[in-house]
Amino acid sequence: MQYRLLLKCEVKGMTERFEKLFRQLPTGIDCVLITSDVNRRYFTGMRSSAGTVIAFRDKAYLLIDFRYIEKARSVVKTAEVIEQKKLYTQISQLIHEHGASNCAIESQIMTVSELSQLRTSLPDTEIISTDALSNAINALRSCKDEAEIGFIRKAQEIAENALEELLPSIKPGVSEREIALQLNHIMFLHGAEDLSFDTIVLSGANTSMPHGVPSGKLIQDGEFVLIDFGAVWNGYHSDMTRTFCVGRPTEEMEKVYNIVLEAQNSAIRAAKSGITGKSLDLIARSVIDDAGYGDCFGHSLGHGVGLEIHEKPNAAPNNTQILCENAVVTIEPGIYIAGKFGVRIEDFVVLHENGCDNITKFAKNLITL
Repeated sequence: MQYRLLLKCEVKGMTERFEKLFRQLPTGIDCVLITSDVNRRYFTGMRSSAGTVIAFRDKAYLLIDFRYIEKARSVVKTAEVIEQKKLYTQISQLIHEHGASNCAIESQIMTVSELSQLRTSLPDTEIISTDALSNAINALRSCKDEAEIGFIRKAQEIAENALEELLPSIKPGVSEREIALQLNHIMFLHGAEDLSFDTIVLSGANTSMPHGVPSGKLIQDGEFVLIDFGAVWNGYHSDMTRTFCVGRPTEEMEKVYNIVLEAQNSAIRAAKSGITGKSLDLIARSVIDDAGYGDCFGHSLGHGVGLEIHEKPNAAPNNTQILCENAVVTIEPGIYIAGKFGVRIEDFVVLHENGCDNITKFAKNLITL
């Protein structure tokens, strides 16, 4: 029942997305061409490796080839589905029918070769190749709707249940790679349709590499084990990191862990819509700087999560833009001491006017296994 309600919200939300998109765009843009896989899915609700959306202010179309045509006609409710035969000829015909004089493209997606072919095929149409369309889509996708947040919550629930089931398997003598494979398997058993990214499982000195790759290294007693992973559900990603200790941690390990936890909790308390990404990053970074570990925190505090594992907006030192209502952003400070160990704790939150809603429910105290 809950899934059906989410899908109804999704269809309603997607129906409004084209209208919102044109409100985000500069006036005077007659139509837009959407070619990226992820943005095509955002506007149509259908996953495919091919297809082109052309949207006018009064109507949208999905041009898609024979492989997907049957599915598209049954799934897509936000655009008229047309079987793709001669793409550029069909685009030209639609532009002529709607009397459009210009067409905006995804400048951050379209290749130079595709742009050249488009201009050759549409000699009488102005191709707007600025960042206007890409920026408008990024802004729209940054602020999640009710259905999107529901799908993200479900993805996170799958991931957390899998981690809980995995914990007894994390012990001395088991390799990082074995733990990663087992966690992936459990997530799929719990309903994940995909992995958010290649699961990271690191132990001992390897934990000082923020995005290290699981190896055949065996876990030893007294080591940190860092796990960064996520599940995908209905196209939407989850993302979390937990750092555990197998056996008894040293005083230094406990100290560093608690500094990272304090930094994260400080940022979560401050997280809300209306704050800049730079300001939010600084709150956590200041805690780590004041503790004397500023040089050991070399990445940004967080990033947006949705149909992609890394999307706008970012909680980063160089982001002076305001974070919007219903943005979903990770809060993941870390301290990494080369050759010794590293600690990262990652939750992700939904931003609201007066604070945030933490989607991540898994315990954050230092768990010893």
